[in-house]
Amino acid sequence: MTPAQFVSRIKRREIGPAYLFLGAEDYERKRCRDFLIATLLTPEEREAGITQYDLNDNSLAQVVDDARSLSLFAPSRVILVANAEAALPRGKAEEDSDGDTAGDTAGEDADLLSRYLKDPSPGVVLLFDVRRFELEGEDKRRLERIRKFYSAIADAVELRRFSMDDARAEAQALTKSSRVAIEPEALDLLVEALGVDVARIAVEIEKLSLFAAEGQVISVDEISALVPDARSTTVFEMVGALGRRDRVRGLELLDTLCREGEYLPLALAFLSTQFRLALASKEAGLRNPRQIQGHFARSGVPMWGSRADQVFQTVSKFSKEQLERALESIFEADRDLRSPRPDDRTVMERFVLKLTA
Repeated sequence: MTPAQFVSRIKRREIGPAYLFLGAEDYERKRCRDFLIATLLTPEEREAGITQYDLNDNSLAQVVDDARSLSLFAPSRVILVANAEAALPRGKAEEDSDGDTAGDTAGEDADLLSRYLKDPSPGVVLLFDVRRFELEGEDKRRLERIRKFYSAIADAVELRRFSMDDARAEAQALTKSSRVAIEPEALDLLVEALGVDVARIAVEIEKLSLFAAEGQVISVDEISALVPDARSTTVFEMVGALGRRDRVRGLELLDTLCREGEYLPLALAFLSTQFRLALASKEAGLRNPRQIQGHFARSGVPMWGSRADQVFQTVSKFSKEQLERALESIFEADRDLRSPRPDDRTVMERFVLKLTA
């Protein structure tokens, strides 16, 4: 079940006795949990109606016993169970082994939950939460074992990480609901600088809504000044400046990075990516930002429109031979940064002067 399907069912009052939340995406997790609580409990009922457990500290049997207990003070209850994977036998949630360490106790707990869900207490909803593991990659097998253990729970909500495009769309929706205006390039920068983490993006947009004066449009400069990790946005600006062969701006931004204590090899890594993308675009004969964006999207490399513009600027400013030499210069600068030298800044200044000659 997706988060959207979960919310839709809760809106229709199709509420099950238990849910299993799987995945590391915290923004959708909080939204789904808050929507369930708001639907079942009035603000006055929440103090008595919400109970929290952590299976690192409590047993599954304790949770089930509590669910069976009737409350005189709360007609409806939500029992939040964190670290639900801790109920599995030791080694089952984390290891690939199918050994049966502590299997008897865990099997009894699973049977106890299964029996409870055949005759659940009215008005009580159990929410088991597994936030430690991702839904893809090497965590996938671990989650399959967790699903099997909690197979008695009919409704599992998969909390997948946002893609770049989905994160940007959600960020745009958040700006509208917060009534804050952000330039498109600044919004792209905000999403990328915060690692496509929508929970963090939501917090920063709320802060920006409090900061912005009526009618003010938030620009890249405000994002750089106000958002954590904003120094990385200066790196992106430097990539763009050198991609345009703008020597003055490139040196200004290098000065900013040095004053703020930025790790200069990080800037060089971004530059390497920029010029590799530009060289690939040149070799593919791509002639505008739209072609560049579409080409890399088909290759499985998501790219913002603003990033495609940056790559196109680099493609238009450098010949194929110059791009190849630029990559050689990046290699040399990276080598010099790793070897004994008097100063990182000297290495990078020499690199900027050579690249923009």
